[in-house]
Amino acid sequence: MTAEWGSFTGAQVEALAQGESFFLAPGERECPACGKQAVRAYVTAPENAKRPTLVSYVWCTACHRFVGTRAKHPAGLIFSDPLAGLSVAERRELEGSLVGFLEHLDRLWDDGVLPQTFTADQTQP
Repeated sequence: MTAEWGSFTGAQVEALAQGESFFLAPGERECPACGKQAVRAYVTAPENAKRPTLVSYVWCTACHRFVGTRAKHPAGLIFSDPLAGLSVAERRELEGSLVGFLEHLDRLWDDGVLPQTFTADQTQP
């Protein structure tokens, strides 16, 4: 990927939030910026967070727009994380460049490792 990356606008982020949840439908979806079916998402739960937290990365592989967010980790939400086995140092190095990180995530999608799977732990309130 050699194209420059930029942020989704506020209106585009709002449009992404209007669609079906990535937890319910984790596949690619239409990009509100370019109209292509190329928006992808990845979530992670940082181990060092003081509270149960989800960090989400949402990006368009076609037009190179992205947004990252932090939110409360919903009780009982369980998900696959292909990066969970990385050491803290490996993870830090991978996340050292946002563009490099998104390119890595794109390769995981292209290789069929992503999208993630999501389930609800029925024992949680």
